[in-house]
Amino acid sequence: MIEIRNLYKRYHNHHGSDWVLKDIDLTIPTGVSVGLIGANGAGKSTLLKLIAGMDTPERGEVIRHSRVSWPVGLSGGMQGNMTGRQNVKFVARVQGSGSEEVKRVIQFVEDFAEIGSAFDEPIRTYSSGMKSRISFGLSLAFDFDVYISDEATAVGDRAFKAKAKDLFNSKIGQASLIMVSHSEGILKDLCQAGLYLKNGKAHWYENINEAIEAYHADSDAKKNGTALPPDVPGARHHLKECHSTLKGAQEALAEFQEQDAPQQDIAAAKREVQKAGKAAREAREHLEALQELQRTEKRKSA
Repeated sequence: MIEIRNLYKRYHNHHGSDWVLKDIDLTIPTGVSVGLIGANGAGKSTLLKLIAGMDTPERGEVIRHSRVSWPVGLSGGMQGNMTGRQNVKFVARVQGSGSEEVKRVIQFVEDFAEIGSAFDEPIRTYSSGMKSRISFGLSLAFDFDVYISDEATAVGDRAFKAKAKDLFNSKIGQASLIMVSHSEGILKDLCQAGLYLKNGKAHWYENINEAIEAYHADSDAKKNGTALPPDVPGARHHLKECHSTLKGAQEALAEFQEQDAPQQDIAAAKREVQKAGKAAREAREHLEALQELQRTEKRKSA
């Protein structure tokens, strides 16, 4: 189980410092594989790094009750002057493996990567594909409770992608996955639940198909230039969501003010309240307009 409590994250730069993720509060159950869904820039990779412990939140916390992997296929930590074999051996020892386990991990990665004699050449001589093969095999050579994957199955040729998917499949039942992939087929094959990131918020779906459908519905609405629901029930639901977002923004602002947070945090929270308030007003006006139209049509038909 992984608990995410009141999590906020942003990156400070010269463009400003709006929240990438804000007030995320949820629990990922044990044994449930989750697909992260959202538009480019929605914060999917950021959330994965926070869950994996590779980054720290601005506020809130991630509580891991399970052994969580680093992102599968991550090759940034490899030492270029060391061979593939030496890098694998080093990581295995860092993970606390004994001599026999180290041998098993090395053999596993060597067999999976299938790069022949290059396994004993310096990493700096490798192509990106060769690095991917080593790092992917190394990530899955250890027994974690939860594996983190950010587009890991998108690298390599067709045969390698199939091999990578089979390796993921072999872990299902023994462990769970939290993964990002632009391939909806992969998500549907490997994940049960979905986590849809939108406007910095996280929306949990018990069924991955429902999460994908919600994402497509929002994408289609934006393409058509009609983000507001066209019917009264949909407009009511949208207004309810807007009120919930506004309440969360107001509570976050109050918390920051009570804790005497930095002025830049308070200013950002105020902007979120203003933005949420504007969205709620527009949603209310839209619902009222639809209701009036509905009443007019009823009078005409009477």
